[in-house]
Amino acid sequence: MSFRIETEVVHGGQHPEKLTGALTPPIYQTSTFAFENVEQGAARFSGNEAGYMYTRLGNPNTDLLAKKVAGLEGFSGGISTASGMAAVANTILAAAKAGDSIVVEDTVYGGTHYLVEQDIPKLGIEVIRVDAVDLNALEKAVKPNTTLVLIETPANPTLKIIDIEGCAEIVHKKGALLAVDNTFSSPYLQRPRELGADIVFHSATKYISGHGDVLAGVLCGEKDFIRSASTLAAHYGWTMSPFNAWLLLRGLKTLAVRMERHCSNAMTVARWLERHPKVKTVFYPGLESFPQHDLAKKQMKDFGGIVSFEMKGGFDAGKALMDHVNLHILAVSLGDCDTLIQHPASMTHAGMGTEEMKEAHITPGLVRISVGIEHVEDLIGDLNQALEKIH
Repeated sequence: MSFRIETEVVHGGQHPEKLTGALTPPIYQTSTFAFENVEQGAARFSGNEAGYMYTRLGNPNTDLLAKKVAGLEGFSGGISTASGMAAVANTILAAAKAGDSIVVEDTVYGGTHYLVEQDIPKLGIEVIRVDAVDLNALEKAVKPNTTLVLIETPANPTLKIIDIEGCAEIVHKKGALLAVDNTFSSPYLQRPRELGADIVFHSATKYISGHGDVLAGVLCGEKDFIRSASTLAAHYGWTMSPFNAWLLLRGLKTLAVRMERHCSNAMTVARWLERHPKVKTVFYPGLESFPQHDLAKKQMKDFGGIVSFEMKGGFDAGKALMDHVNLHILAVSLGDCDTLIQHPASMTHAGMGTEEMKEAHITPGLVRISVGIEHVEDLIGDLNQALEKIH
């Protein structure tokens, strides 16, 4: 029997524990697992018998999390990783080898940017950057040796929307795989597989956790890709801890209700900021003024909890705002119940050169808010008093 996603985030893949009837899965906080006899140990290591051996190779908690998120995304398999960046690296290295090329959208999370610019080329993998909003440019960027195209939508921190279905058509015609970073949306708001994506990954640290208390990643795909990626993950040791997986399974149960409040609050804050005289431009896919509003409506259930905006006073005004907020917490990351605010040009993307920031559309006065689940009028009141202090 199939259920709607609001039910699946609560019940999907989870059942009372057989031995005791425990409603919540036990935490299998162990590094290793015992065998009944040497034959069983040999059978498990040879792959002839299912079962656990060593937590780096698999654990009931991490496997349940991967299965649950993969199910929400509509895939047959998944891997839990120690961080979102481990999921990104796992995706790239499972899809490409020396002599291949990958195409990466030009506006991505700062960690992904540094990985593909500084580290991946050292492995003999060519990295081609492109503005994937322009599907013609994307088609030209995909070469005969391209094995992977990686996009992030909505993109961090500009909220740029990429046409997943349009990308998938081009990428598949060229014989490559399409990977989508779905962190900003979560599977509750966007289902990239239904639009043609081959791989979907998350920094589960963000909305899947929802409480800012765990680092984690999840990678989803079909069985052949996941089998290769799992071997790679075991070799590199990108293993999530059982306790972190347990926390994420707990966080997932409230994903639907949290996302509804994040989206509602973000829309209200975005509309208020759009009217403020000290704000130049607001970037939020739910606004009719957002250039890709219609595309966002087509491929997203709602518009997310992230609002970015450009201060009229540029870099100095953006920094000053950080020092005057009280309720908003000055911190990086996103997806927490608490509202977080940051200034990309002086914080998360400060390591980029001027031209790199320009290419990624990150302006000096850009501010990003991860809108939490507090009362929205309190959030607006805090922004208002802070903006009044900027001259």
